[in-house]
Amino acid sequence: MSQLDPGIADCRALVVDGNPTSRSTIVSQLRDYGVTQVAQANRPTDARRMLEFREFDIVLCEQRFPDTTYSGQELLDDLRRAQLLPFGTVFVMLTGEASYAQVAEAAESALDSYMLKPHTAAALGQRLKHARHRKKVLSPIFEAIEAGEFETAAQLCLARYQAKQHYWLYAARIGAELLLRLERPAEAQKLFKSILDAQALPWAKLGVARAELDSGQPNVALSTLQSLATEQPGFADAYDVMGRIHVEQGHYEQALAVYRQACDITPSSIARLQKRGMLAFYMGHKEEAAKALDRATLLGLSSKMYDHQSLMLLTFTRYQMRDTQGVRRCIDQLQIALEKRDHAPRLRRFKAVAQTLLNLMSKQVAAVVADVKQHAAELRESDFDVEAACNFVSLLTEVTLAELSLDGAPGWMDTLALRFCSTRTVTELMAGAAQRHPPFAAQMQEGHRRIGEMAQQAMSHAIAGNPRAAVKALITHGGQTLNTKLMDIARLTLQRHHERIEHASDLEDMVQTLLSRYAPSSAPPALGSTGRSAGGLSLRTSAEMRADAEAAKAAAERQAAAEQD
Repeated sequence: MSQLDPGIADCRALVVDGNPTSRSTIVSQLRDYGVTQVAQANRPTDARRMLEFREFDIVLCEQRFPDTTYSGQELLDDLRRAQLLPFGTVFVMLTGEASYAQVAEAAESALDSYMLKPHTAAALGQRLKHARHRKKVLSPIFEAIEAGEFETAAQLCLARYQAKQHYWLYAARIGAELLLRLERPAEAQKLFKSILDAQALPWAKLGVARAELDSGQPNVALSTLQSLATEQPGFADAYDVMGRIHVEQGHYEQALAVYRQACDITPSSIARLQKRGMLAFYMGHKEEAAKALDRATLLGLSSKMYDHQSLMLLTFTRYQMRDTQGVRRCIDQLQIALEKRDHAPRLRRFKAVAQTLLNLMSKQVAAVVADVKQHAAELRESDFDVEAACNFVSLLTEVTLAELSLDGAPGWMDTLALRFCSTRTVTELMAGAAQRHPPFAAQMQEGHRRIGEMAQQAMSHAIAGNPRAAVKALITHGGQTLNTKLMDIARLTLQRHHERIEHASDLEDMVQTLLSRYAPSSAPPALGSTGRSAGGLSLRTSAEMRADAEAAKAAAERQAAAEQD
């Protein structure tokens, strides 16, 4: 059998199939076509781990696997979401189903090809040849993206789309994604709509919704998404974007309902399970949170897609269920993660909070008091972020419910409320972290009100014709509370009234110093998100891919060293 193309001998292939006979047949077919490096996996979870740490030119993956709900489609979705597949990788889905509507839908959303089993060697060769040819034809676009030249790549995509050259539809989708990345949502929306008019594709309608969202029209985007969900109830990416909108608006119960639907469609998606589990935790649904977080941990603890905040919240649920051994297991898993990541500060905090919970279960009162005071000493640190604040609020809530009174507790809650409760999104999240002790939850809401009051009082000076006094008041309150909303209002006021404010540059330096130090810690937590934006394609530069490869290599080296010890 002749080689498919001149470069096929240098390709590395991965065959993922639970049937050893089928897997062996596919491997033989690839070797007959000249592929010399062929790896195998009989489960999608094993394949995921291999793809996280090695690059393959060709992946042939079965759609359904016995004894697991984790499908080939979910594997592909997870890999794309975590940006673990380079542009050059050809991913072909194999299915034995007579109806492959779901797989055909996947083909529209970044799959290179699909094949109905059993297939002939000639059919496989034809599909691979076509997919590799498309990669080659579009290589100038991919090379521009990998070089970070997004404007050039976008123009190449638009030219191919407008001329209706080969693979114009795929190029149009990449072009629309690039326009969103370039913060040109109106142009992206126009392109997605023109694609939708040409062909009624679910991903095109989803793209319209994402462009509407990026244009500052969340309610319009929700309407588009609800229409899409009605038309395509199995299109899980639509629920991801819907959930994102509800989270950004602070509507956590609505977001949780959306992620329940998404998890029903894709029950083994690590990212969606984490979002469901985290939202359930903050909404007070203990059993649901434990179940979702436990499954996410079982499926993804060793994966790049796993967010260890899931393990932190799982520790809280185990504590609330009085599962001492479960808490100990979580601590052991956090310790392993710490050792693999050179004692990262975020993981160090997780383990410290988990250890305090274990001490609380063991009624080691002195140790708990010492622990909590040590945690509280970090509340004003620049790297103490919203996630850490939520964990501390949850911890202090459990300590208080255990009837262990700490004189500093009200002050600590006040510090966190004034520092972070600037928006409804964060305020509702932190109130959710305290929902088991209503007085603490009320303090979060009160902090939000007081920050609004400080901003209003400061801006009254600007309304009265004294913008300098307004800026100085905002800087004073911002420095005292570390609240970046107050700092940002000061920055905007300086920009607007720069000519009327004496020594404006000095004030700008003060504001910028505060923002540089504290703004990164004030962003809402990711709630399990990694990689691409919901519903989008992965657009990685070569620098990002190198960084991922270096991180993977370092992790593998640390693991090897640990095993030798």
